[in-house]
Amino acid sequence: MHFLDQAKIYLKSGAGGPGAVSFRREKYVEYGGPDGGNGGKGGDIVFEAVQGLNTLIDFRYSQHFKAKRGNHGQGRDRTGAGAPDLVIKVPVGTQVLSEDKEEVLADFTEVGQRVTFLEGGMGGRGNASYKSATNRAPRQHQPGQPSEEMWVWLRLKLLADVGLLGLPNAGKSTFINAVSNAGAKVGDYAFTTLVPKLGVVRHKGREFVLADIPGLIEGAADGAGIGDRFLGHIERCRVLIHLIDISGDDPAEAMQIVQDELLAYGAGLEDKPQIIALNKIDLGDEELSAAFAEELVAAGADKVFAVSGATGEGIEQLMDAVLGYLPDRTSTETKAAEVDDETQEDGEWSPI
Repeated sequence: MHFLDQAKIYLKSGAGGPGAVSFRREKYVEYGGPDGGNGGKGGDIVFEAVQGLNTLIDFRYSQHFKAKRGNHGQGRDRTGAGAPDLVIKVPVGTQVLSEDKEEVLADFTEVGQRVTFLEGGMGGRGNASYKSATNRAPRQHQPGQPSEEMWVWLRLKLLADVGLLGLPNAGKSTFINAVSNAGAKVGDYAFTTLVPKLGVVRHKGREFVLADIPGLIEGAADGAGIGDRFLGHIERCRVLIHLIDISGDDPAEAMQIVQDELLAYGAGLEDKPQIIALNKIDLGDEELSAAFAEELVAAGADKVFAVSGATGEGIEQLMDAVLGYLPDRTSTETKAAEVDDETQEDGEWSPI
């Protein structure tokens, strides 16, 4: 499945159906009078966040969403049928933005969250509703209210508890494969990760979601490299793991480059808690690791964890530190517990 985190779509609600002009005509019935019914309501445009989606790829091939209009009113005081709502299913974490991307119109953070985005037009009045003591045979009626339409942008921000970032070739893919079930592509070259990856980490009876984004380079906030587009996927994370390659020329400079890009991007990323991890220590010795750790602390790091995604060294201590930044139950554990509760209520147990 291809990953797509932005899409522009066109929305149009349904117009209301017009009211009817009709008169009752039956044999042996005098003074039939008006009996035109009202028009039906047009369909609404509704967004719903659903589980099991993690991309907006469907909106690349289907970009126009138009709800049906309400039916006409009919004689014998019959109201036209209302049109069904058009429900657009989006992944959890999707934001709906205005066409100029300046305003967030809706933000979907929970499974099952529904928002009526555009309302369908109300049906018009039929001539029966105009009957009065002074107007016994009205011929006027109302057309249905017009529909609403607009272009919007959909932007997906993955929901994860922990974010993983660093320069290209910092070993993020190897690391996330070592601690989770992500199955990310690994290669001995930069930018092996081209789209964000999610993995579920299980550590000491706890579960949390870890998100890996493509590597940043200097000037990313201004569009260099892959740019800052994917930084939005870690905006919702509670803590960030910053991996630094021990085999790089200057780990302290590498840390500062990423910090500068977070500051330039904004959105509160520069203020999020960070855990600095010196990665690939299997390529060096303890003396080199200690020396680089001292440089990183001097450059502003509170504490440096020495780890190796390839051998697993130091990962357990790093995961212990991550748990200290997470609540008692993360979003992943809450969903698992809800499923567990449902299986108990049904009297049946099934693996999660």
